[in-house]
Formats: sequence, C-alpha cells, structure tokens
Amino acid sequence: MTTEATKTTKEPILKKVKAESFDIARSDETLDLAKDLAKFIKENKLTTNVQGKEFVNVEGWQYAGSRLGIVPIVEHVINVSNDQEMKYQAKVTLWDLRHGTTVGAGFAVCSNKESGKKFYQEFAIMSMAQTRAIGKAYRNCLAWIIRAAGYEPTPAEEMDYNTNAPQQAQAAAAPAPVAAPAPAMQVLPADAPSPADAPSPAVAAEATPTAPVQYATAAHKEEIIRLLNHPVITRQEKTKMLLNINRLDEERAIQAIAKLGNAIDERENGGHKAAA
Repeated sequence: MTTEATKTTKEPILKKVKAESFDIARSDETLDLAKDLAKFIKENKLTTNVQGKEFVNVEGWQYAGSRLGIVPIVEHVINVSNDQEMKYQAKVTLWDLRHGTTVGAGFAVCSNKESGKKFYQEFAIMSMAQTRAIGKAYRNCLAWIIRAAGYEPTPAEEMDYNTNAPQQAQAAAAPAPVAAPAPAMQVLPADAPSPADAPSPAVAAEATPTAPVQYATAAHKEEIIRLLNHPVITRQEKTKMLLNINRLDEERAIQAIAKLGNAIDERENGGHKAAA
C-alpha cells in the first residue's frame, strides 16, 4: 500500500517590528506618555531656553515619536541655492511602525543668510534643513503631547535662527533720545524727594536688565558631535562634552569646535593634547 506524500510550501515568516504600546488615540495613555516625556527631557536637558521659555530639541521630539512607534523618514533634500545664498530644503515623513502607514510630514529650509550661519559649511546647512524638517513633522503630529509635558509646542531648531529678532525689533522701534531743554527754576513741594535721593548712574546701570544668554544653536551642536566622533577623541572627553553640550552659549560652542579641531590635528600628527 502506498501513500502519497503531501507537499507543503513554507511561507516566509515576516517579523514585525515591536513598537511601544502607547496608543495616540487614548488620552489616558498619552497623558502617561507626557509625564514620562517631561521627565526624560528634563533629566537629559533636551531643551533650549529662548526668552524665558523652554523649547524642546529635536532629540526630545524623536523620543516622543519613538514611544509611539513613529519614526521619521527623510524623503528628499533639495539644493535651492543661488549666487547670493546657500540654501537647502528638506521633506520628512512620519511612518507608523505598528500600522504601516504615513501619519505626518514636514518641510523645512536652512540658509546661510540666517543670523549666525554666514560662515557655515554646506553640509551643515543641508543637515540643519533635515533636522528642522524632522522637528516640524513631529510638531505637526505630536505638538499637543509636548504641550501636555509642559513645554512650548515649537521645535527649538525653528527658534535658534530667530532668537534675537524680538530684541532687534524693539531696539529698532525705540525712538532716539532727544536732549531736553534746560529746566526753569521750580519750587518743589515740601514732600518731594530731593535730587540727592535720586539713584546714581552706577546704581541705575546695575538695575538695567541684561540681555538673555544666546545658547549654542543646533548646528553648533551637530558640528561638536561630528568632531567628537573622530577616533582620536577619547571616550572620557566625549562624555564630558556631551554632558555639558546643552549648557554652552554660542561663544563657548565656537571655542569648543576650535579646540576639538586643533586637538584632532595635533593627535593625527603624533601629538596628544586634551581637547577640553
């Protein structure tokens, strides 16, 4: 007696990417995410202070998206430069890993005509366009979660090039001081303060509010991180710099970039000098 063998064809097994279980459609879960997000951003110092308000860096937006299984995909980066300006445009879409669908998109540009970017290299301009597009895409989809976490719903990378605009606008709008004519002799009331009671110029100068600190831009941080990834930079130096990178102002960031560049040149030529 013979039996006929049954042939079966094995279907390929597709492994699904495991994503976080938070559901953006459920308010209780997203509020839990907002609490976790606020803690993560604060502990890792992923914000930039602009005029007293905290704006979340793109790393914070990416963390929020990753907890929901939403990742950014750079669709294109286009060179739209001309003879007078170096400029790049980027488009980023957001992909939902659990549902296999596109859930958002963002466009952004970066130009060397922006404040502080006059001497930026081309790769830095192109990179910033992509970084801004990532932040914009997440902002279009997850701004309310960032707001629920207690932060401003605009990516910090959209603010760094416009940090001085309000102060500049106020300074431009302020009328020029006009010399007053010499006052005529006046009889002061008995209870009027005497001229001797007026604050001295030195005291008045101390009372004048100082300009806010201009923190390092995202492009500065990208250049620092690029240099830190060089093989001659030690792990200890990299860790020390990364722990303080969000506290650097523009001047210190430029100094750090110069020091790292010099250290790399010296070590490649046989020397060894601390970068920080």
